[in-house]
Amino acid sequence: MATIRQLRRRITSVRNTAKITNALQLVAASKMRRAQDRAVQARPYAEKIQFVLSGLASATDRGEEAAVHPLLVERPVETVGLLHVTPDRGLCGALNANLNRSATIFMTEQPNAAQLVAVGKKGRDFFLRARANVVAEFTELGDYPSELDTSTISKLIMDDFTEGNVDRVYLSYAEFVNTAVQRPIVKQLLPIAPPRMTDEEEAEAYRQEYLFEPSPTDVFDRLLPRYVDMLVYEAILESVASEQSARMVAMKNATDNASDMEKELTLTYNKARQEQITTELLDIVGGAAALEE
Repeated sequence: MATIRQLRRRITSVRNTAKITNALQLVAASKMRRAQDRAVQARPYAEKIQFVLSGLASATDRGEEAAVHPLLVERPVETVGLLHVTPDRGLCGALNANLNRSATIFMTEQPNAAQLVAVGKKGRDFFLRARANVVAEFTELGDYPSELDTSTISKLIMDDFTEGNVDRVYLSYAEFVNTAVQRPIVKQLLPIAPPRMTDEEEAEAYRQEYLFEPSPTDVFDRLLPRYVDMLVYEAILESVASEQSARMVAMKNATDNASDMEKELTLTYNKARQEQITTELLDIVGGAAALEE
């Protein structure tokens, strides 16, 4: 059994740990709100650009011109590229482990060679230790990355695809569902498969007449790189919101566990102290009785 001095040191250590985790929880909570707002605000733009792409794809008879734009080219898959987005820091529960596990399962299931572009230190370090083919890395994007910060990433991905270095590109990131749920997903990024309009969207597009200059084909081709930029930017915003939410929940759980441990240690300390006092009283009473005899 631990001595009273050891118990006192443990209580002090746990109390200090609870203060640290509580501070981290408050910081993560303040950052989480802004990160969530940015991720949610980016969704309407993503939905609108998908709607515009759908309208252009429906209004234009692409025919053989579909193969003109390099981002639409379908070719035999010999090399697969994966853009893997993870946080730069830990202390966010199982988020990093879940993201790396999801990406690892995806890469091991590929029958062809795979190369990886890592966004974030946790994914980069994991796959470097696993001796994966990491061709590029992007770190320290900050808690509130701008679209200018992510445009370099999307440009690298598009250049690799158009130059034939990879034949298909996938995007791996944490989709923000709510504060308690962050879902790792992997989806195809390149070649672009223009989203198709639903019946309601076709009816709305039919009611609205658009004039495209110089032509729907030119607008469609110019919009495709912008669409890739938007997908990468939205994925990074979703990952930042997921990171801050997971960190806040993890630090709250750590603070609660530290508080419970402090209570248990305090109870054990009080019992040990009471036993020591009782033993000392018995020794005094026994010594006094021996002197009287």
